[in-house]
Amino acid sequence: MIGSIDLSDREYKLISDLVYRTVGIHLDEHKKALIVGRLQKLLREKGFSNFSQYYDYVKSDPTGQAIKTLVTNISTNYTFFFRENDHFTFLLKNVLPQITEMLKKYRSKDLRIWCAGCSSGEEPYTLAMLLLEYFGSEIKLWETGVLATDISEKALEKAKNGIYSDEDVSKIPLPLRNKYFSRHDEKNWIVNNQVKKLVLFRRFNLMRESFPFKGKFHVIFCRNVMIYFDKPTQNELVQRFYSNTEPGGYLFIGHSETIPRGDCSYAFIKPAVYRRN
Repeated sequence: MIGSIDLSDREYKLISDLVYRTVGIHLDEHKKALIVGRLQKLLREKGFSNFSQYYDYVKSDPTGQAIKTLVTNISTNYTFFFRENDHFTFLLKNVLPQITEMLKKYRSKDLRIWCAGCSSGEEPYTLAMLLLEYFGSEIKLWETGVLATDISEKALEKAKNGIYSDEDVSKIPLPLRNKYFSRHDEKNWIVNNQVKKLVLFRRFNLMRESFPFKGKFHVIFCRNVMIYFDKPTQNELVQRFYSNTEPGGYLFIGHSETIPRGDCSYAFIKPAVYRRN
C-alpha cells in the first residue's frame, strides 16, 4: 500500500492562508486531516512528493485553474431538497405574497432570487419548484427565476445536469417529485425543463469586494455557507448581501448560523430569517 504524503504545520498554514485569502474559507487546526485526505490523490496524479511542491504549483499557475481545483476538492457540498423546510414554507406563505404585492404597486413583475452557495443544485431547484407552485400558469407573465452560484465547479456541473438518485429525491413531496421530475434511468431522476429554465447557474466567489449584479435581489438564500468563514468575513459578507437586497427583501441563513444584532443592518424576523426594511 502506498504511504500517505505528510502535511507539515508550515505547509498547512501556507495552504490554509491561501484558501482564506482566495475564498474566505477558514480552515482551523482540526481540518488538517481533511486536507490530507482530500488532496492525496491530486498530489499523486500531478507527481508531487510533498505539499510544498503542490503549494508552489498552485501559486504559480497563471490560469487560476489550480486554485479552483484546490477549492473544489476541499469544499463540503452537503445539501438536500427541502433542507430546513420551514424556510420554504415561510417563503411560500409569507415572503412571496408580500413581495409580489409590493411589486404590483410599482407595476413591476421582476422578482429576483439569489441562491448563494448553491452546491449541487438541490436548493435552487427547490426554490424554482416553489415559484412554479406559487405563480402557476401566471409565471409566464413574470420576469422571475433563481440565480444559483457556487465556488465549486464540480458541484455546479452536477447541478446543471440535474440528475439525482432515488435517495436524493426521497425528501421531495411525492406530488412535486412526480410533477417536476422524470425517470432518467432505474436509479436516478432528472429535473424537468420547466424547472431548469428558472435557474441560472454561475461560478462565483463570495469574497469579491463588490458584487457586479445589475439589479438587487428580493430574496437571498445563503444557508450553511458562512459557518466556514470567520466572524470578520461573515460580517463583511452580510453587509454586501444587504447592499444587494431590495428594500423589503429577505435574507435566509442556516439555522446553525447567527448574525449578531449589533452587527446587522437587516431586521430580525425569525430565527435565520432577516429583512431589509
